[in-house]
Amino acid sequence: MATAQISLPLPVLPEGWSAPNDFKAIGTLSTPNPRNLEPVGPHFLAHARRKRHKRTFSEDERIQAQEHVKKVEDDDSGDISEPEDPLMLGRDAKDWKGQDHYAVLGLSKHRYRATDSQIKRAHRKKVLRHHPDKRAATGSSEDDSFFKCIQKAFEILTDPVKRRQFDSVDENANVDPPSKKAASKSPSAFYKLWGPVFESEARFSKVQPMPMLGNDKSTKEDVEAFYNAWFNFESWRSFEYQDEDVPDDNENRDQKRHVERKNNNARKKKKTEDTARLRQLVDDCLAGDERIKKFRKEARAGKDKKRLEKEAEENRIAEEAKKAKEEKERLLKEKEEAEKVEKAEGKKAKEAAKNAAKKNKRVLKGSVKDANYLLPQGEEAGAKRIDEILGDVEAVTGKIDNEELAALAGKLSGLKVAEKVGEVWKEEVKRLEREGKLKGGDMKILGP
Repeated sequence: MATAQISLPLPVLPEGWSAPNDFKAIGTLSTPNPRNLEPVGPHFLAHARRKRHKRTFSEDERIQAQEHVKKVEDDDSGDISEPEDPLMLGRDAKDWKGQDHYAVLGLSKHRYRATDSQIKRAHRKKVLRHHPDKRAATGSSEDDSFFKCIQKAFEILTDPVKRRQFDSVDENANVDPPSKKAASKSPSAFYKLWGPVFESEARFSKVQPMPMLGNDKSTKEDVEAFYNAWFNFESWRSFEYQDEDVPDDNENRDQKRHVERKNNNARKKKKTEDTARLRQLVDDCLAGDERIKKFRKEARAGKDKKRLEKEAEENRIAEEAKKAKEEKERLLKEKEEAEKVEKAEGKKAKEAAKNAAKKNKRVLKGSVKDANYLLPQGEEAGAKRIDEILGDVEAVTGKIDNEELAALAGKLSGLKVAEKVGEVWKEEVKRLEREGKLKGGDMKILGP
């Protein structure tokens, strides 16, 4: 508002005033503060407006009220503005349980998400538009039934308990689950169509916040947490809003108790049906969730990998055991064959040694025979001499081993002179006597 400046002349000084001479300052002036002055205020403006437009008090108030309503409607024409259904305007106020309270206040798109501020603003807007006094002032013949619906909707939605009861049965806030065909059109269609369903159902959960569906990039832990939470869903829905009205009179108590039992049974039935509905909804979502199929495939692949690794390890161990057994058998067989060969060779050696011993013995016996039994040449040996000398030969050969026998045979081999043969035998007998193998007097002819 513009300020007005008023110029006034100073007052005339009294006679005998001698301020310049007698004035004595006793203080100082405070700092001036600028202020806006209105002649009368809003009432002056209202008076000026009526004079200018030549209106009476009632006409001016009605026009101002209309402009105020328009201003309020313009201010609230954003998030709480929606067209009114003609059928809704003709509703019977007595059937208040069947009305959509959010739609009555123009909050259909908000519903359970509507804040207290939005509900109050929507109520004010509806009241300004449908108040009976305003309808009468505009000459409308519409009754006040819809205004009563507005008041009832405001009463329900501003009471936390009653609003919760209404939200419990507000089917218009539900999102229908998609069909299997629609959800399987594309990878993104499944999450786009099922996501809002669970967002809507989550409002009934006692546990907040509830995990949401996610997308195709969700981890296995997130997906399992989602389905575990929804399979163990605890709902606060109670369905009291749909109860049959209980008689208030005290005269018919039996009827009152009957209605209460009937309402309790109906609530339990609806609760059971709602739990089954939600479980079926989660089952349908699970059946079409490609992430679950992917996780199961990966799990099977992991199990198959572990099984194959286990089988490969078992085969490796079995193969090593088989090779070890075969190697053991091979070594045992080689040992047995070596033993057989060694035994055969030993047998052959023994046979050879035995044959060599026999041959050497023949050589020893032949040496004395060729030497004419150690008699001079031309002298014939008698049977006794032959027996005695051969007995000495047998006694010597019995005291020496094969090597000594071969050595002795080597010395005697080729000798035919009785003296030389006799010397070899005597030396051998002496050696045996020194070693204690023979005693003096054991030899009859070959002794020293």
